[in-house]
Amino acid sequence: MVNRRELDPESGPQAAFGARLRRLRDERGWTQEELGERLECSGSHVSAVEIGRRPPTRSFGVRVDRVFGTGDQFERRSLAVRQTALLEGLPEYVGHEARAVELRIYEVGVIPGLLQTPEYASAIEDQEVMRGAATPEQASERVALVAQRQATLLRTPPPMMFVVLDESCLRRPVGGPTVMGPQLERLVEFAELPNTALQVAEFAMAERRPYTLPITVLTLPDRSLMSYAQSSHRGHLERDGAAVVPMLTAYHQLQVGALSQDASVSMIEKIRKGTQ
Repeated sequence: MVNRRELDPESGPQAAFGARLRRLRDERGWTQEELGERLECSGSHVSAVEIGRRPPTRSFGVRVDRVFGTGDQFERRSLAVRQTALLEGLPEYVGHEARAVELRIYEVGVIPGLLQTPEYASAIEDQEVMRGAATPEQASERVALVAQRQATLLRTPPPMMFVVLDESCLRRPVGGPTVMGPQLERLVEFAELPNTALQVAEFAMAERRPYTLPITVLTLPDRSLMSYAQSSHRGHLERDGAAVVPMLTAYHQLQVGALSQDASVSMIEKIRKGTQ
């Protein structure tokens, strides 16, 4: 067959989706145009998905499953492709986060996802789209994940959540007053919950902060520890207890040096009202 591009299903979920789609189409002897008619799309769209030039949407995956009688295999594969919009390592972390009985979070410069309002999360992702760092579809996926992560923590009993925010998280006016005001109110509401603790690490802590970058330490149901940190390119999970225990110790030191919860809430309120 002339100019038929070879596919490597091992190169990623999008390539695996395209390779399996082509294999099932070939087994039935259909052209791309004939499959496109059954999927209510063009043959060129089928071609673009097969060679990985266009990612499959969830609705496309559902239609493929219906045409080939494959249950929900392609729908699930399309979701795996969509997760490539997320930072490498983040989907795996989210699975552990949803099971954790205790979460200890330290964040710098931005409100952590578990505490973000939808408007705050959208403002951040809208800028990613404007900079060309993400497509609108990828931005929507990331905002949806924020909501999904927050929902998984509304279980019974809820996990304990300890959060220390660098003062920069409060001072950075994401989305302007109309977004930042409700976001700061959300932090105050979070602090009032019986399973949470919220503190602010003031700029005055300076070099006394044991962390210079964001960190999360999870306590899992079996009481094992896991840490998560990320760079601009990927997230990193650490499961070695010998490596995580010092991080937990440093987190306790961070809490001791940060403002009390009452003082932290007072600071948040003053910033929200523009009096500090």
